[in-house]
Amino acid sequence: MTNAQRAERLRLLTDVTNIPTASGREQGMVNFIENWVSDRQELVLTRDQVGNLVVSFSVPPTAPPQRSRRSGDVSSVHAGLPLYVTAHMDHPAFVVERIVAPGVVELSFRGGVMEPFFKDAPIIIHTRVGERLKATVKEKLPSGSGAGDHYLAEMDPRASAEVSYLDIGTWDLPASHIDQQGLLHAPGCDDQSAVAAALAMMGEIVQRRREGQSVGDVRLLFTRAEEIGFLGAIAACRLGTIQRGARVIALENSRSFEDSPIGGGPIVRVGDRISVFTPWLTAACGERAEALFGGPAQPRATETNAGVIRRPWQRKLMAGGACEASVFCHYGYEATCLCLPLGNYHNMPHLAAMQAGTYDASVLGPPRCAPEFIHTGDYLGLVDLLVDLASAPPEQQDSSFSRRLDKLLAEKGYVLGMSLPETFAVRS
Repeated sequence: MTNAQRAERLRLLTDVTNIPTASGREQGMVNFIENWVSDRQELVLTRDQVGNLVVSFSVPPTAPPQRSRRSGDVSSVHAGLPLYVTAHMDHPAFVVERIVAPGVVELSFRGGVMEPFFKDAPIIIHTRVGERLKATVKEKLPSGSGAGDHYLAEMDPRASAEVSYLDIGTWDLPASHIDQQGLLHAPGCDDQSAVAAALAMMGEIVQRRREGQSVGDVRLLFTRAEEIGFLGAIAACRLGTIQRGARVIALENSRSFEDSPIGGGPIVRVGDRISVFTPWLTAACGERAEALFGGPAQPRATETNAGVIRRPWQRKLMAGGACEASVFCHYGYEATCLCLPLGNYHNMPHLAAMQAGTYDASVLGPPRCAPEFIHTGDYLGLVDLLVDLASAPPEQQDSSFSRRLDKLLAEKGYVLGMSLPETFAVRS
């Protein structure tokens, strides 16, 4: 990674995480991606019937045929099929449903945030002409909609005249910034930082191709309305937006726990609370990470911490939530997930204490939403891993574990008293 690449990656990160977005109201993200693609003549942007975005090469790269290590034949399970890297464009936020009266608006909240954070919460309504208008959530309404619960908010009656149906409302939070410890604090990292990582990777892959380097046929899929039930991902599968047989790597931000620390490196996510992802593809991502970062995610039992010199990365289940990789797997795609450990998940600080019932409002004040945060080192590592995977997309037969199993049996099978037939020979 050059200094220029690092600067561009971080610029993308701060720019994208500042964009207001909500389920079904992702136009700010769409505009940013459209402008980014328009600056790169090698790329083309298309939309499916529900507004998911696909970014691909206008002329797909041609990769040389791969030799199967299992059969010796020149073949590939995924010959001619792209690798999709996906991220969702929305973040939990309000959407204006109705102008009730001067100074009073009704909003839906599209996403998952605990109820105590709404009481008298300060928010910002972002108008279509770019104004930022202050308002305060005052009351939860008894009826909601399929998009989420509904609330009344109060604001200056003169300002409310500028508000329109379907304007976005966000928590009143500072703009994205990176502190001296390398932490990015942002109105939304989930999943905006993943969008930034995907764009950063694609930009560097474009540059490699310009320089004559071999790259894979990698495509970006940006989905809509993930926060209210994976709607864009479900539609992408059912509409055939993703080619049947293609590999999929979903990018996410996942709530950090004690065993998945922020600053501990990007995470090869084995599964979520719904499912375990495609084993061979997850393993392939882990093998690439181990080679790229200089060692395993954790020292083996025969190693000391000091003996493993490497950049940090993690391999975790991350069962605290669900992600689009489970959707892709359900619809028959080979899919896995790479994610960033996230602080203040869905803008909720002190979440563990809130869930345990130990939050002390007399000391901490009423619950208030706060910026999400990630470590820029984790983000930069994620981009590095994505560039490696996109340069040479993993194939099912690439697993070193499969070759190691063959080698173990061939070399040590004699202890079982076996006379090994030719079928147990080490695969070339």
